[in-house]
Amino acid sequence: MKIICIIPAANEEEKIGEVIDEVKKFVDEVAVVDDGSTDSTAEVAVQHKATLLKHLVNRGQGAALETGNTYALMNGADIIIHFDADGQFLAEEIPDMVKPIIEDGYEVVLGSRFLGKESNMPLSKKYIIIPLARLINFLFFNVRLTDPQSGFRALSRGAAGKIKIELSDYAHCSEVLGKIFKFKLKFKEVPITVIYTKFGRNFRGGINIIRDLILGKLIK
Repeated sequence: MKIICIIPAANEEEKIGEVIDEVKKFVDEVAVVDDGSTDSTAEVAVQHKATLLKHLVNRGQGAALETGNTYALMNGADIIIHFDADGQFLAEEIPDMVKPIIEDGYEVVLGSRFLGKESNMPLSKKYIIIPLARLINFLFFNVRLTDPQSGFRALSRGAAGKIKIELSDYAHCSEVLGKIFKFKLKFKEVPITVIYTKFGRNFRGGINIIRDLILGKLIK
C-alpha cells in the first residue's frame, strides 16, 4: 500500500522543511509542488529529501494539487494525501485519515475542524466564513458537510483518478466536493486539529475564499 503525500507550497521556506520531516514518518513519499516560489522553498524541499515538482509561475493551490495528483498516480500511489505546507495540520493525524480507506473501503476521507477536536480557529472563520461556505455548497451542490473548506484530505487511487482539479485557487475545495457527489464516491469526515498561523487568521483571506468559491460555482 503506497502512500504519497502532496504538499503544495508557495514561499514556505520557513516551515516546509519541518513539515516534510514530520510527514515522512507516516507516508512512503512526500512530493512538494513548488508553486512559483520566489524564496528558497524548492531548495529546502530537496534538502529534506522530498520529491520536487515545480511550477515556473504561481498557478494556485488547486493547480498545484492536480500536478501532485498526476505525479502520484503515475508513480503507483494507492492513497494520496493532501497536506498544507504552513504547519497548520498535524502529521500524526495522517494514519487517522488513511485508516477508513484501508479498513472500511472509503474512497475519500475529509478532515474536519468541527468534529470535536479543539483548535484556535479565528472567530471570523468559525462564525462567518465556514458557515457561508456550508451554505454555498448546500445551495449549489446540495452538499451537507461540517467542514467544506478543509485542505487535509485522503484519496484512494480510484477517487484521485476521477477527481480532476480544474479550478486553480481556493475554489478547488468545493470543486472536489462536487465531484465526490457527482461520481458517488464513498466518503467520510474525520476530526482533525488545526493550528492557525497569521495568514490563517486573516479575514480578507477568508473573504477571498468565499469569492473564489462562488465564482468557481458560477463558472462550473
